[in-house]
Amino acid sequence: MYTDASEVPGPVALRLERVSKSYRTGNARVPALREVSLSVPAGTFTAVMGPSGSGKSTLLQCAAGLDTPDSGRVLLGSTDMSRLRRRALPAFRRDHVGFVFQSYNLLPQLSVVRNVTLPLLLGGRSVERDWLKYVLEAVGLTGLDERKPQELSGGQQQRAAIARALITRPEAVFADEPTGALDSAAARQVLDLLRHTVTDLGQTVVMVTHDPAAACSADNVLFLADGQLDGSMANASVRDITERVAYLGER
Repeated sequence: MYTDASEVPGPVALRLERVSKSYRTGNARVPALREVSLSVPAGTFTAVMGPSGSGKSTLLQCAAGLDTPDSGRVLLGSTDMSRLRRRALPAFRRDHVGFVFQSYNLLPQLSVVRNVTLPLLLGGRSVERDWLKYVLEAVGLTGLDERKPQELSGGQQQRAAIARALITRPEAVFADEPTGALDSAAARQVLDLLRHTVTDLGQTVVMVTHDPAAACSADNVLFLADGQLDGSMANASVRDITERVAYLGER
């Protein structure tokens, strides 16, 4: 993790500049992010960790354009999402952002292939059959094209959700606790798949997780405490991450 884009050795996929966000609770405003600045290199896998209420989900939502900061800037590639008009943001997000939800968010009445290609169809874009075939093969869903979500295992449903996130060739893929609803075997398959999208497809992945075993799949782990950055670790082990999380906010 870099706090200054000039330090990144190569293209920057995502940049946050002094991003702050708060929410109203009763008559008070509770800060979720406090002037967070960071840069994520293209083609890397970043995990975001922190205790409940640390701001990690808010960080992911602001970075993906699902929420708007109170102040600061969010740049995806060369586009400042903070400056996009309200009507332009959903279209930009659909074409340039991939998002993987913990609950999959697949439409039960649609087949795998129709769920995966839905962002293209909503954007009025044609489906490139060779790319679709490649994505389905890459996530291990070959031969399951016409199955409905309820005919798939949890791990297979998450694979379909990842394929949907990849189909538009986004600037970055954001994953919110993608293994939280899976058993350990399926979780490992999904983490290996996310790793594969980075290593073999050149994708940029930013993942929120509470699990040190999941976070150690990433190139870098970013720690949050009380809405602020509290350090990062590169190529860390489960033990390193677990020990670091135990002391978040104490220094």
